[in-house]
Amino acid sequence: MLPRVLKTYNRCSINNRNIMDIMYPIRNLSQLPLIKQRAYIDGEWVCAADERIFTVSNPANGEIISKVPDMDERDVELAIKAASSAFVEWKNTTAYERSRVMKKWYDLMVKHKETIAQIITLECGKPFAESKAEVNYGNSYIEYYAEEARRINGEILQSTYPTKKYFVEKQPIGVVGLISAYNFPLAMITRKLAAALAAGCTCVVKPATDTPLTALAMAELGHEAGIPKGVVNVITSSHASNPPVVDFMCKSPDIRGISFTGSVQVGKIINEKCAPYVKRVSLELGGNAPFIVFNSADVDVAVQAAIASKFRNSGQTCVAPNRFLVQDGIYDCFVDNLIVEMRKLKMGDGSQGDVKIGPMINAAQLEKVRQLVDDAISKGANCILGGKRAPLVGDLYYEPTVLTDVRETMKLYMEEIFGPVVSIVKFRTEEESLFIANQPDVGLAGYIFSSDISQIFRVSKNLEVGMVGVNEGIISAAEVPFGGVKKSGIGREGGHNGIEDYIDYKYVCIGNLRF
Repeated sequence: MLPRVLKTYNRCSINNRNIMDIMYPIRNLSQLPLIKQRAYIDGEWVCAADERIFTVSNPANGEIISKVPDMDERDVELAIKAASSAFVEWKNTTAYERSRVMKKWYDLMVKHKETIAQIITLECGKPFAESKAEVNYGNSYIEYYAEEARRINGEILQSTYPTKKYFVEKQPIGVVGLISAYNFPLAMITRKLAAALAAGCTCVVKPATDTPLTALAMAELGHEAGIPKGVVNVITSSHASNPPVVDFMCKSPDIRGISFTGSVQVGKIINEKCAPYVKRVSLELGGNAPFIVFNSADVDVAVQAAIASKFRNSGQTCVAPNRFLVQDGIYDCFVDNLIVEMRKLKMGDGSQGDVKIGPMINAAQLEKVRQLVDDAISKGANCILGGKRAPLVGDLYYEPTVLTDVRETMKLYMEEIFGPVVSIVKFRTEEESLFIANQPDVGLAGYIFSSDISQIFRVSKNLEVGMVGVNEGIISAAEVPFGGVKKSGIGREGGHNGIEDYIDYKYVCIGNLRF
């Protein structure tokens, strides 16, 4: 049992029942305790060592939802020790046992999916319909890896010598640190955590500062499902505390792998910090996705895909299209139709059923979007829709925006926008579209819209990205490898490939055999 576990923690002044009743028609009020006010270490709900806290607010209206521990290196060390102790037994559980407890966890996540979606909307700001979709998507990773746990098979290799047998077995690497981003507070974690647990690793989870409540709710349900204490630990920390916390995780000799989702800049820092320790590193970093619409495309299909892929979570997704490259033959038609559909997008609090565009996650993200748009306009971009903040809706809202005449001199031409901004570039030839698409030093996702099957295969092959959507704007799934090339990261999450970051290969040679 770890010290300083407090039985009461009454610093949060928000009445959960009142907030939730106002925002959602909750049928089962007993689900409300899923909003936690403490972190989760070694199977216990704990405060920070020095009892510091920070607030979690709803970006839609600024209201405080909860207060959680602002942890430091001392707390992380406790979590790592708990995970290290738990690894001794967890690594030796059978695949069947790990699969069984993960299936129980999945069943509880499905049972409480409505409440988890409500928590996501409260802390992340995305529309409730999107939050429900994320819960289904995030839960699918738990289900998939619960099944995949029983398919982590070794090999018997053909020997050159009749007196030797060669075996290869797969073993978990040990304790792993999982650091996630705010934009998908459930799916970003389950994509990592479920794969790690299936492999036999134990975990220290560091959710994003802006969205820790979803991770804590998941931990509660994992505890109820019977995941042994210490196998999953969730630590929370403020923006100010993040650098030393992450630094400690990277440098701890007891953490054998780090999986991080976030910006290229931070990913480079984490990679550098882990290098001296030759630590396993998996990085899912930024993107600058091209969305290429050729003359042969079905414009209606392309426009609907643009709406779906660009405006999820108000454009705050790593696979959101950044640069819309539209061939000259259908350029005017595409732009006109896109604007018609964008005018239908209602901004507001995601708890309202008809809202499609929620807030930016925080003031810093809003300011980044504003600066990129203002820079483009100052350098000659034509703003034909939006282009400014929406203070009448709320402090963190930015209008859905369309910029045309976008050129290479503008910052948003090469930088990831992460907001509800469509920047459009007209092109003439397929070669020109590929040149523009491949200019950035990142390559996560790309999208192609065409009816020419030969063109589809040519362009898919030559796009410098890790994932391609063809005539489709929503491409993620639990069964497929998610990740990028160039500076978009290292490794893959999802699919059977997602196990690899948590597995060591051990070769065994048995000699002097007589047959």
